[in-house]
Amino acid sequence: KRVASVKRFRESSSKAATVSKSKTAFLFGEIRQPETGLLIVIPKVSSERRMYAPLGFIDCKVILNNTLQFIPNGTLYDFGIIQSMMHMAWLRTVAGRMKSDYQYSIKIVYNNFLWPKNPSEKQKQDIEFAAQVVLDARAEFPESSLADLYNPLTMPQVLTKAHQRLDKVVDSAYGKKNFKTEAERVAFLFELYQKHINNG
Repeated sequence: KRVASVKRFRESSSKAATVSKSKTAFLFGEIRQPETGLLIVIPKVSSERRMYAPLGFIDCKVILNNTLQFIPNGTLYDFGIIQSMMHMAWLRTVAGRMKSDYQYSIKIVYNNFLWPKNPSEKQKQDIEFAAQVVLDARAEFPESSLADLYNPLTMPQVLTKAHQRLDKVVDSAYGKKNFKTEAERVAFLFELYQKHINNG
């Protein structure tokens, strides 16, 4: 029934390319993702109540729908940076909104975020290790969804501590420690951004 419905929908389209795809109604019309490697997936919309938007890794063979953004060939280092409080603070400041929830945009949030400049190999390794600790903490709760794990009322302490450890090593890669408030963290990021713009 579903395939027949897709076939009728495509046949009624005003676009010739879509009509042509009615012959293969059992296939996805478009698959806009790499054919190899792991993807870091980012929800387009995430609750404003969460301290961290729940990101994750997924195999490229899983077809993503339009509620997810993705970063191809993602590494533990990449995951560690964008899952950190540094990136979350940037997200909360520059992202759009779906009602009051955060709406992630690759062009606005990701592309304008400044990563640590020339981190040492030790700093990279520390971030990778801490990122894996976050993933390991999640794995301790196989029956819980990411929505459960990142609900501020039910977030397990072991996961909270893993994130705090990750935040600490990411901050260190930026040459900073002990941000007292999120406003202070955001001010630091915008100072970096201004320097980057001024230097062309």
